[in-house]
Amino acid sequence: MTILETKDLRKYYGKGDTMVRALDGVDLSVEAGTFTSIVGTSGSGKSTLLHMLGGLDRPTSGEVIVDGERIFRLKEEALTIFRRRKIGFVFQNYNLVPVLNVYENIVLPIELDGNRPDGRYVKQIVQTLGLEDKVQDLPNHLSGGQQQRVAIARALAAKPAILLCDEPTGNLDSKTSLDVMGLLKVTSRQFSQTTVMITPNEEIAQMADEIIRIEDGKVIG
Repeated sequence: MTILETKDLRKYYGKGDTMVRALDGVDLSVEAGTFTSIVGTSGSGKSTLLHMLGGLDRPTSGEVIVDGERIFRLKEEALTIFRRRKIGFVFQNYNLVPVLNVYENIVLPIELDGNRPDGRYVKQIVQTLGLEDKVQDLPNHLSGGQQQRVAIARALAAKPAILLCDEPTGNLDSKTSLDVMGLLKVTSRQFSQTTVMITPNEEIAQMADEIIRIEDGKVIG
Protein backbone atom coordinates (compact mmCIF):
# COMPACT_ATOMS: atom_id res chain seq x y z
CA MET A 1 0.00 0.00 0.00
CA THR A 2 1.32 3.44 -0.95
CA ILE A 3 1.48 5.66 2.15
CA LEU A 4 3.49 8.58 0.76
CA GLU A 5 3.30 10.05 -2.73
CA THR A 6 4.26 13.19 -4.60
CA LYS A 7 2.77 14.38 -7.89
CA ASP A 8 4.64 16.85 -10.12
CA LEU A 9 6.09 18.51 -7.02
CA ARG A 10 7.83 21.81 -7.72
CA LYS A 11 9.54 24.42 -5.55
CA TYR A 12 10.96 27.50 -7.23
CA TYR A 13 12.80 30.43 -5.67
CA GLY A 14 13.22 33.81 -7.38
CA LYS A 15 12.11 34.84 -10.86
CA GLY A 16 13.40 35.12 -14.39
CA ASP A 17 17.10 34.46 -14.97
CA THR A 18 17.76 34.12 -11.22
CA MET A 19 15.09 31.48 -10.63
CA VAL A 20 16.29 28.40 -8.71
CA ARG A 21 14.35 25.21 -9.40
CA ALA A 22 14.97 23.42 -6.09
CA LEU A 23 12.38 20.79 -7.05
CA ASP A 24 11.39 20.46 -10.68
CA GLY A 25 8.55 18.01 -11.15
CA VAL A 26 9.20 15.25 -8.59
CA ASP A 27 7.03 12.14 -8.75
CA LEU A 28 7.68 9.41 -6.21
CA SER A 29 5.84 6.89 -4.08
CA VAL A 30 6.76 5.04 -0.90
CA GLU A 31 5.15 1.81 0.24
CA ALA A 32 4.01 1.37 3.85
CA GLY A 33 6.52 -0.33 6.12
CA THR A 34 9.55 0.27 3.92
CA PHE A 35 12.83 2.06 4.64
CA THR A 36 13.74 4.45 1.81
CA SER A 37 16.87 6.57 1.36
CA ILE A 38 16.86 9.74 -0.72
CA VAL A 39 20.41 10.37 -1.90
CA GLY A 40 21.84 13.51 -3.43
CA THR A 41 24.77 15.88 -3.27
CA SER A 42 24.62 19.29 -1.63
CA GLY A 43 22.19 21.49 -3.56
CA SER A 44 20.45 18.58 -5.27
CA GLY A 45 17.09 19.38 -3.66
CA LYS A 46 16.91 16.52 -1.16
CA SER A 47 16.46 18.72 1.92
CA THR A 48 13.81 20.78 0.15
CA LEU A 49 12.05 17.54 -0.78
CA LEU A 50 12.09 16.31 2.82
CA HIS A 51 10.62 19.61 4.01
CA MET A 52 7.82 19.24 1.46
CA LEU A 53 7.15 15.62 2.45
CA GLY A 54 6.83 16.72 6.07
CA GLY A 55 4.65 19.74 5.37
CA LEU A 56 7.29 22.10 6.78
CA ASP A 57 7.27 24.24 3.64
CA ARG A 58 4.69 24.67 0.90
CA PRO A 59 5.48 23.90 -2.75
CA THR A 60 5.16 26.21 -5.70
CA SER A 61 2.89 23.59 -7.24
CA GLY A 62 2.15 19.88 -7.06
CA GLU A 63 0.83 17.50 -4.43
CA VAL A 64 2.11 15.60 -1.41
CA ILE A 65 -0.18 12.81 -0.21
CA VAL A 66 0.46 11.31 3.22
CA ASP A 67 -1.71 8.42 4.40
CA GLY A 68 -4.39 9.43 1.89
CA GLU A 69 -4.39 13.14 2.82
CA ARG A 70 -3.40 15.82 0.30
CA ILE A 71 -1.58 17.80 2.94
CA PHE A 72 -1.24 21.14 1.16
CA ARG A 73 -4.99 21.42 0.78
CA LEU A 74 -5.15 21.74 4.57
CA LYS A 75 -5.17 25.16 6.21
CA GLU A 76 -2.16 26.03 8.35
CA GLU A 77 -3.61 25.02 11.71
CA ALA A 78 -5.01 21.76 10.36
CA LEU A 79 -1.67 21.01 8.69
CA THR A 80 0.15 21.60 11.99
CA ILE A 81 -2.14 19.13 13.77
CA PHE A 82 -1.82 16.59 10.95
CA ARG A 83 1.97 16.89 11.00
CA ARG A 84 2.11 16.41 14.77
CA ARG A 85 -0.04 13.29 14.63
CA LYS A 86 1.05 11.65 11.40
CA ILE A 87 4.68 12.63 10.72
CA GLY A 88 7.69 11.96 12.92
CA PHE A 89 10.93 13.88 12.43
CA VAL A 90 14.53 13.02 13.28
CA PHE A 91 17.03 15.81 12.61
CA GLN A 92 20.82 16.04 12.82
CA ASN A 93 20.73 18.22 15.91
CA TYR A 94 18.44 16.05 18.08
CA ASN A 95 16.33 19.06 19.24
CA LEU A 96 15.85 17.67 22.75
CA VAL A 97 14.56 19.91 25.55
CA PRO A 98 17.55 20.30 27.90
CA VAL A 99 15.53 20.66 31.13
CA LEU A 100 13.48 17.49 30.51
CA ASN A 101 14.76 13.98 31.14
CA VAL A 102 14.83 11.28 28.46
CA TYR A 103 11.34 9.93 29.20
CA GLU A 104 9.82 13.41 29.35
CA ASN A 105 11.41 14.29 26.00
CA ILE A 106 10.04 11.12 24.41
CA VAL A 107 6.42 11.70 25.47
CA LEU A 108 6.39 15.52 25.16
CA PRO A 109 4.83 15.74 21.63
CA ILE A 110 2.07 13.31 22.64
CA GLU A 111 1.24 15.32 25.75
CA LEU A 112 1.33 18.59 23.81
CA ASP A 113 -1.35 17.06 21.58
CA GLY A 114 -3.52 16.48 24.67
CA ASN A 115 -3.12 12.71 24.66
CA ARG A 116 -1.78 10.15 27.12
CA PRO A 117 1.25 8.14 25.97
CA ASP A 118 0.86 4.43 25.35
CA GLY A 119 3.10 3.37 28.23
CA ARG A 120 3.59 -0.20 27.02
CA TYR A 121 4.52 0.96 23.52
CA VAL A 122 6.92 3.62 24.82
CA LYS A 123 8.58 1.03 27.06
CA GLN A 124 9.00 -1.28 24.06
CA ILE A 125 10.65 1.51 22.04
CA VAL A 126 12.92 2.44 24.94
CA GLN A 127 14.02 -1.18 25.30
CA THR A 128 14.58 -1.62 21.56
CA LEU A 129 16.79 1.49 21.48
CA GLY A 130 18.73 0.46 24.60
CA LEU A 131 17.66 3.45 26.70
CA GLU A 132 16.26 1.61 29.76
CA ASP A 133 19.01 2.91 32.05
CA LYS A 134 18.81 6.47 30.70
CA VAL A 135 15.14 7.42 31.08
CA GLN A 136 15.79 9.70 34.09
CA ASP A 137 18.91 11.32 32.61
CA LEU A 138 19.00 14.83 31.17
CA PRO A 139 20.19 15.20 27.55
CA ASN A 140 23.52 16.80 28.52
CA HIS A 141 24.45 13.57 30.34
CA LEU A 142 24.15 11.58 27.09
CA SER A 143 26.52 11.00 24.19
CA GLY A 144 25.59 12.19 20.71
CA GLY A 145 24.53 8.69 19.72
CA GLN A 146 22.35 8.34 22.81
CA GLN A 147 20.70 11.71 22.17
CA GLN A 148 19.91 10.63 18.63
CA ARG A 149 18.33 7.44 20.01
CA VAL A 150 16.12 9.60 22.21
CA ALA A 151 15.14 11.68 19.18
CA ILE A 152 14.21 8.47 17.32
CA ALA A 153 12.21 7.22 20.30
CA ARG A 154 10.36 10.55 20.52
CA ALA A 155 9.48 10.40 16.82
CA LEU A 156 8.26 6.79 17.06
CA ALA A 157 6.25 7.18 20.27
CA ALA A 158 3.40 9.04 18.56
CA LYS A 159 2.99 6.14 16.08
CA PRO A 160 3.38 8.34 12.98
CA ALA A 161 2.34 7.26 9.51
CA ILE A 162 5.82 8.15 8.28
CA LEU A 163 9.17 8.86 9.92
CA LEU A 164 11.32 11.47 8.14
CA CYS A 165 15.03 11.53 8.95
CA ASP A 166 17.11 14.53 7.88
CA GLU A 167 20.72 13.31 7.71
CA PRO A 168 20.30 11.68 11.16
CA THR A 169 23.94 10.57 11.30
CA GLY A 170 25.40 13.87 10.11
CA ASN A 171 26.81 14.84 13.53
CA LEU A 172 27.99 11.36 14.53
CA ASP A 173 31.26 9.49 14.04
CA SER A 174 31.32 6.56 11.62
CA LYS A 175 30.85 3.80 14.21
CA THR A 176 27.99 5.58 15.98
CA SER A 177 26.44 6.36 12.58
CA LEU A 178 26.31 2.67 11.72
CA ASP A 179 24.85 1.90 15.17
CA VAL A 180 22.10 4.50 14.69
CA MET A 181 21.36 3.24 11.18
CA GLY A 182 21.09 -0.29 12.50
CA LEU A 183 18.57 0.88 15.10
CA LEU A 184 16.55 2.75 12.47
CA LYS A 185 16.35 -0.46 10.44
CA VAL A 186 15.40 -2.51 13.50
CA THR A 187 12.65 -0.10 14.53
CA SER A 188 11.38 0.14 10.96
CA ARG A 189 10.89 -3.62 10.87
CA GLN A 190 9.81 -4.20 14.46
CA PHE A 191 7.17 -1.49 14.46
CA SER A 192 6.27 -1.72 10.72
CA GLN A 193 7.34 1.90 10.50
CA THR A 194 7.60 3.65 7.15
CA THR A 195 10.91 5.52 7.20
CA VAL A 196 12.30 8.02 4.68
CA MET A 197 15.83 9.29 5.19
CA ILE A 198 17.89 11.82 3.26
CA THR A 199 21.65 11.48 3.20
CA PRO A 200 24.62 12.45 1.03
CA ASN A 201 26.42 9.30 2.25
CA GLU A 202 26.28 6.46 -0.26
CA GLU A 203 27.36 3.83 2.29
CA ILE A 204 24.63 4.87 4.72
CA ALA A 205 22.05 4.97 1.91
CA GLN A 206 22.82 1.38 0.92
CA MET A 207 21.41 0.17 4.24
CA ALA A 208 17.88 1.09 3.16
CA ASP A 209 15.37 -1.15 1.36
CA GLU A 210 15.08 1.30 -1.53
CA ILE A 211 17.16 4.21 -2.81
CA ILE A 212 15.79 7.28 -4.61
CA ARG A 213 18.38 9.52 -6.24
CA ILE A 214 17.82 13.21 -6.79
CA GLU A 215 19.87 15.62 -8.85
CA ASP A 216 19.13 19.22 -9.84
CA GLY A 217 15.66 18.96 -8.34
CA LYS A 218 14.71 15.86 -10.32
CA VAL A 219 14.46 12.20 -9.40
CA ILE A 220 16.94 10.30 -11.56
CA GLY A 221 16.56 6.78 -10.15
